[in-house]
Amino acid sequence: MKIVAICGSHRKGNTEWMLKKLLERAAENGAEVELILLRKANIKTCLGCLACEGDGNIRSGVCKIKDDMKEIYPRLLAADCLVFGTPVYFDMLSGLLKNFMDRTCAVWPKLKSKPVAGVAVAEEGIGQAVRNLQSYAGICSMPWVGSVTGLAKAPGEIAKDKNVTRRLLKLADKIMEIKKD
Repeated sequence: MKIVAICGSHRKGNTEWMLKKLLERAAENGAEVELILLRKANIKTCLGCLACEGDGNIRSGVCKIKDDMKEIYPRLLAADCLVFGTPVYFDMLSGLLKNFMDRTCAVWPKLKSKPVAGVAVAEEGIGQAVRNLQSYAGICSMPWVGSVTGLAKAPGEIAKDKNVTRRLLKLADKIMEIKKD
C-alpha cells in the first residue's frame, strides 16, 4: 500500500508532526509512505480556465499551468490512500491546502475511490476544517476513513498530547486495514 500525505502548513510544526507520526506507523506496518510539504512547492492558483477539461466531454487531466503540480499529479495517482493535514485558520483549512485542492481539478476523477483521511490542529477549535476535508473527499467520490484533531498553540506542542498520538496510531492502523478488506 502506498500512502501519500499532503501537509498544508506554512511552517514546520504540529501539522507536519501529526502526518509524520501517522506515516511512521504505516511504514512500520509495511506501507510505502510519502510526505508532500506544500510550503516547499511552487503551486500557483487555479485559473479556472477549464483547459484540463479538454474538449468539454473528456477531462484531459492536463493543467496548462507550469509549476510543481506536474510532478505531484503522478504521485497522487500512484497513491492507494491520501492523508491531508492542515492547521486551522478562521475555523477552516489553510489557504495553502485549499489552493492545492483546487489544483487537483485536472485529475480529480482519477482520484475516485481512493480512501482519504485528515488531520487538523488549531489553537482553540477545529471549526469547519475537518468538514472541509470531508466535503472535498465527497465531491471527488473518495471514501472518508477518518480524522484526528488536536489543540496546540506553539510549534511542537502537539507531540506532548498522548491522546493525539494514540489516535494517530489508530488511524494509521485503520488505513492499513483498508487494503486487507
